[in-house]
Amino acid sequence: MPQIGWLEILAVVIIAILVLGPKEFPIALKKIGSYVGKVKNLFSSFQKEVSSVTNEIDLEKDLDKEEDKNKINKDKTDG
Repeated sequence: MPQIGWLEILAVVIIAILVLGPKEFPIALKKIGSYVGKVKNLFSSFQKEVSSVTNEIDLEKDLDKEEDKNKINKDKTDG
């Protein structure tokens, strides 16, 4: 995966200022920042949802194991 250095970032900023102009550049940065924030929130909520689902699955597996142990113990005491 390629790494981006300071020189590349500086080149992108200079080109963006030349293309957008000095008046539009700050507005574009605010919009980009807003979009980045929304994407971060989206990924965060997705990660929380996946985590809660996996926790529920783990709890169900633990409950199933406990039920199996209880059933085996009951069979041993009945038998």
